[in-house]
Amino acid sequence: MPELRFPSIDGLRAFEAAARLGTFEKAAEELAVTASAVGKRIATVEDLLGTPLFQRGPRLTLTPAGKEYLSHVRAALGLLAAAPQHRVARRRVQRLRVSAPPTFARQILVPELPDFTATHPLVELEVVLSIPFLDAEGAEADVLVRHGDAAAVGGTELMRDVVLPVAAPSLLARLPPLASPADLAHAPLLRTPLEPWAPWFAAAGLPWAEPDEGPRLLDLGLTLEAALGGQGVALARPSLARAWLESGALVAPFAITALPAHQYLVLAHAGSGAAPQFAQWLRRRCEAIARQATALLAVRRAA
Repeated sequence: MPELRFPSIDGLRAFEAAARLGTFEKAAEELAVTASAVGKRIATVEDLLGTPLFQRGPRLTLTPAGKEYLSHVRAALGLLAAAPQHRVARRRVQRLRVSAPPTFARQILVPELPDFTATHPLVELEVVLSIPFLDAEGAEADVLVRHGDAAAVGGTELMRDVVLPVAAPSLLARLPPLASPADLAHAPLLRTPLEPWAPWFAAAGLPWAEPDEGPRLLDLGLTLEAALGGQGVALARPSLARAWLESGALVAPFAITALPAHQYLVLAHAGSGAAPQFAQWLRRRCEAIARQATALLAVRRAA
């Protein structure tokens, strides 16, 4: 459309700022340019329109043409400002979707997130839960945390977890004394396919099969909740139960630990951006948590 002539956006912004603030100097400060640059941009707009927009003086005064033009300019700039693509801060934000099992997310991931967001303020995190046996893939996530066999699942081990029996003091008070691992024969053992007892039985020298009585829970968090309620002895990871071990809500009657059947693994699907950074950060935090949990058990045993 050759009959239309458009001024530059910089010229329009300079005109609007000068009209609102009253001087070139204040407009220049807001726009992070010099007062001379503001004057030149406005002069270019005036040349294009063929009419002055300001009466120059100690304080700028809009001409009648300037007043009329200002209303159009503000409307046009308002429309452009409403477009989210023009917001620089929004453009820089990286959105990162992290998928993790429920108990890991609640007991480890979410409590540690402030450490990551403090050092990565332009990463917008979204945490979703992956339910074992129902959502094995999680292909929509940028970073996946999984509980399983590294040879089958792939990924990198987050920490070297151990497992050991834990129980509520109220349950232990009702049971015959647990002087040795074999005394667990008189205790209700909580069952979950996510944390089989076989590795710990082997470490304790017990030739026992997996428990086949009592409720079967398909979530590690629910298993810990059942233990807290005095329903039975749970095979637990100190990394997940550390808050309850520290408070005394759960106690470990034996010092024997075993490597669990499966470890937590991290799979960073996105090869660039914030995903590899998050995966590295999570591994460091998990390793620290595992060390803290081991130290906590040592303190409790010494007490």
